[in-house]
Amino acid sequence: MIPDFQRCMRPLLAAIEDGQIHKFNEAFEQVCLHFKLTCEERAEKLPSGKQTVIRNRTAWARTYMNKAGLMMAPGRSQLQITQRGLAALKQEPERINVKFLKQFPEFVEFYTAKPKSESTADHSVVAKADVESETDPTERLEQAHSEIQQELIEEVLATVKEQSPQFLETLVVELMQAMGYGGWSKDSGQATQYTADGGIDGIINEDPLGLDTIYLQAKRYTSGSIGRPDIQGFVGALEMKRAKKGVFITTSAFSRDALEYVKLIEKKIVLIDGQQLAELMIKHNLGVTVKETYQIKTIDSDFFSDDG
Repeated sequence: MIPDFQRCMRPLLAAIEDGQIHKFNEAFEQVCLHFKLTCEERAEKLPSGKQTVIRNRTAWARTYMNKAGLMMAPGRSQLQITQRGLAALKQEPERINVKFLKQFPEFVEFYTAKPKSESTADHSVVAKADVESETDPTERLEQAHSEIQQELIEEVLATVKEQSPQFLETLVVELMQAMGYGGWSKDSGQATQYTADGGIDGIINEDPLGLDTIYLQAKRYTSGSIGRPDIQGFVGALEMKRAKKGVFITTSAFSRDALEYVKLIEKKIVLIDGQQLAELMIKHNLGVTVKETYQIKTIDSDFFSDDG
């Protein structure tokens, strides 16, 4: 019988307990051998027909344990156990599952993640609820979508960080255009990495005559944050252009001083951090494609009405 994704957790972790870096495919094979799956069981696919059931479940086991800090991904499709993971293998109960992972704050934050638009609402009751047993099917579906979305956000951001700074400069121009800025023409925006840009990485002309222009700066940071001096430098570059509007985009985050600074100045500066960048890329279909579409249908009362 094909195990559920929670039963895949411990065998997957045990497959990499030597502390070395392993390819996911190698560890996945060990999971299949552990459960003595038949050829038919290995080949059984999800209803979508795009992936096998056991591979999908093992992949989710990997995601959950990554979020809980039991393993990490040193590279794409790579796995490596952590000290927390080694300790988990020695603990009882023998089975590692969602209940076990909930002892780790990082996992709880991921497991109860909500869209930013809902961040002002009180989700304390939802956070305390056991999603597995206390929610109805619609809530479970929404929770699953939220988890998949958050995983995609992190994957998109990680992929962007692997690209060159020049790629990011071109990307931010395309993103602004996809959001409707400079929509009058596909040539309304341009990256400036090949010119003496003076601290400006991209330009968006909001009208054909260029009377209203947005200036862009993009910083590809793999760690750390953007501080107030970086924003002040951008403001200085805008001053030289006699510009009033700018967007500063980074793959990392902004310090509190940077966020407070833009509130104090006259110029309109919008700051977009790595999380927001990935969210906007997904929303406007940049670097992503639709993998699957599910329709939720409800009864059509008009169809069954005797009126008319």
